[in-house]
Amino acid sequence: MSLLKADALTAGYGGLLVVRSVSFEVGAAEVVALIGANGAGKTTTLKSIVKLISIHSGQIWFQDERIDGLPPHEIGRKGLILVPEGRKLFGSMTVNENLEFGVYTQKAKAKRAANLDFVFQHFPRLKERKKQRAGSLSGGEQEMLAIGRGILAAPKMLLLDEPSLGLAPLVVKDLFSTLEQIAGLGEMAVLLSEQNVLKALSVSKRGYIMELGQIVHSGESAGLLKDAEVRKAYLGY
Repeated sequence: MSLLKADALTAGYGGLLVVRSVSFEVGAAEVVALIGANGAGKTTTLKSIVKLISIHSGQIWFQDERIDGLPPHEIGRKGLILVPEGRKLFGSMTVNENLEFGVYTQKAKAKRAANLDFVFQHFPRLKERKKQRAGSLSGGEQEMLAIGRGILAAPKMLLLDEPSLGLAPLVVKDLFSTLEQIAGLGEMAVLLSEQNVLKALSVSKRGYIMELGQIVHSGESAGLLKDAEVRKAYLGY
């Protein structure tokens, strides 16, 4: 049963259509990768789901309710949370203060203590730096903080937009290892938009490949990793 479903989604900026007739679904507690090169339409897809950009046509369903007509704050209250590319943190505020910005619904307030423990358990460096200004953290720590803030919102599903962007290989390895642990708990669904195809398919159950604003291939992640065309186009071998 689908938690999130997009049906023939077409979206863009003004008169420029970036995503055209895209359809996909994510099940409850499932991790799904949305992969492709820079400019393929992944970020536009995620932004359109939470109505940060206009949808020209198509439908989006979340928990069997159509949400493409709702404003962003209502979509967030239903448990669909975007962790944006570039983190969008408050650099002059502390780690703790940034995390608290995720706690804005009654459900999030009720689960605040448990979710904070969850974040500090899986991202222990944030606990060590909880009184440190967010702007002074490393890139990897800032990404952990952005994900942690999303978790404090008590989501049913996280949309992660390019979490590895700009990070060193060792930091990416640690980040995806933690994401894999979180995903393995089965407590929330994740739609992961990523240029790092190998890492994204390694932590996900299924994957959709985007090119020029359209889904061109999809399947089980393990199968996509073995697909000769996918390996040649995205992994270089």
